[in-house]
Amino acid sequence: MTRMQEMSLDYHFTVEQEVGSSTHAFFGFNGTAGVWRIAAINEAGGWKDRTTVEDMDLAVRASLKGWKFVYLGSIQVKNELPSTFKAYRYQQHRWSCGPANLFRKMVMEIIRNKKVTCWKKVHVIYSFFFVRKIIAHINAFVFYCIVLPATVLVPEVVVPKWGGIYIPSLITLLNAVGTPRSIHLLVFWILFENVMSLHRTKATIIGLLEASRVNEWIVTEKLGDALKTLKVATKLPRKPRFRIGERLHLLELAVGLYLFFCGCYDFIFGKNYFYLFLYIQATAFFIIGFGYVGTFVPNS
Repeated sequence: MTRMQEMSLDYHFTVEQEVGSSTHAFFGFNGTAGVWRIAAINEAGGWKDRTTVEDMDLAVRASLKGWKFVYLGSIQVKNELPSTFKAYRYQQHRWSCGPANLFRKMVMEIIRNKKVTCWKKVHVIYSFFFVRKIIAHINAFVFYCIVLPATVLVPEVVVPKWGGIYIPSLITLLNAVGTPRSIHLLVFWILFENVMSLHRTKATIIGLLEASRVNEWIVTEKLGDALKTLKVATKLPRKPRFRIGERLHLLELAVGLYLFFCGCYDFIFGKNYFYLFLYIQATAFFIIGFGYVGTFVPNS
């Protein structure tokens, strides 16, 4: 799971942030190892807690005031990834729900802004928000986990190879270019991201509709020095008891069953060997649905 997170974050920093900086285009501020000018914060209207991505909110407002951001890739700062799947799900909910909710609240403000060019407005609305923060999540889940599997049930529907294989493969390779040392894990990353797209799609819809969990903020749990403490301890704590509510993820299991059914149907009646992908993707949904990814941190 750590390597999967690395591939996603490397694309975000190495490609999105660095390219945005080098082309003087807008890119979102993350809050990690960032330095702000007080004048920029004050002119943008200060920090606001209207969404769960207040750092991105401030960055968009500062950009609309004409401020530019610089990304320094040469500076390295220590950081820590969530090491449990539960913590990762909470983090991804916030990272998907927050931008979608911010887009809902700021789209008209961006359109009416008179200090930036129309091209920059199009970039922020279409490229930064609509494509990367909304369509990317929904398309990954709906297309690969719902629509494509459903085509095996309707033989009259034929998905062209350029739309189902070539273009998605090219996009995936470009997304993985930031982590060449993990290129051998590309297939596992794709399967993992497809499963997470279900969770991100749900969070994105919540953000767009401002549903009940739109302002949910749960601090991402991280291990810190817990592992060092365990290594020097004379007696390791007992493994935490199995809790069905924490281990089972019913939506992932339901989608896994759907993919498995479509795979069986294609195996019996199909002629294009699509069931190979369906079985593998269904297995990924089952593994995550049963909670067999990420570590479990003892409470004591």
